Amino acid sequence: MNTFWIILTGALVAASCGFLGCFLILRRMAMLGDAISHSILPGIVIAFLLSGSRDILPMLIGAAVVGLLTVFIVQLLSQNGVKADAAIGVTFTALFSVGVVLVSLYTAQVDLDLDCVLYGEIAYVPWDTWQWGGIDMGPRAAWGIGGVFLLSLLLVGLFFKQFKLCSFDPALAAAIGIPVGSFHYLLMTLVSFTTVAAFESVGAILVVAMLVVPSATAYLLTEKLHVMLFISMGVGVLCSVFGYLLASWMDSSIAGSMTAVSGLLFLLAFLFSPRHGMVIRMLARRRMRLGTN
Repeated sequence: MNTFWIILTGALVAASCGFLGCFLILRRMAMLGDAISHSILPGIVIAFLLSGSRDILPMLIGAAVVGLLTVFIVQLLSQNGVKADAAIGVTFTALFSVGVVLVSLYTAQVDLDLDCVLYGEIAYVPWDTWQWGGIDMGPRAAWGIGGVFLLSLLLVGLFFKQFKLCSFDPALAAAIGIPVGSFHYLLMTLVSFTTVAAFESVGAILVVAMLVVPSATAYLLTEKLHVMLFISMGVGVLCSVFGYLLASWMDSSIAGSMTAVSGLLFLLAFLFSPRHGMVIRMLARRRMRLGTN
């Protein structure tokens, strides 16, 4: 049963991150997801200190506030002469360092440490359960990330056309009356929610890979957004299953193995994608040369 919960939690984390990561990839904002995943750390710590609880709701609120603050600061810097990549780097390193300092200062007083926040440990997920009415409902992390994943699916499903148009042509979206800024901040809020919900299982560092790699893999395999979303979620599930098997075989980090599998799947897509695969393109060029001779 523990194996089931570990794989399920890993699949939910990878699928939810990959789902939202598709929009970040299309908007050329993959590194902004990286920035948010690191910069929300002070929001989590402050929410924990104020509430005195590790419940998911106050941490989601704290993460969302600081995540939106991150986006606002990055945009402010970018609009005032700072290059986009430099604005992202300055913002997330500054906020992340504030979070690290807060964790270091209060480690002795609270049950929150750098190893938990930065790396996570998915192997411990089955033992941290949610009790409701005296009934064991299963791991708290699975319920947290599952709830946030359902919220993302619901909102994106309801406003799919708006998210799609804002991602591909924000100028046209603004011209026909779609509030591009509102959907931008809504997406960033969902990214913040997903990141903090995934902290307990994979930590801040590994969640970055799940935000980028499954969606980048899907991007190489299709040119249709709805197909890309399904492929990214499927890649996330495969990463969870085969990552766990790899970790069991090698007796290594489960979350790290899941991320390694995602990198391998991306490499396969990069080499053998029907349209963009490097090997496929080399073979096509070779056939063209042979055909002209």
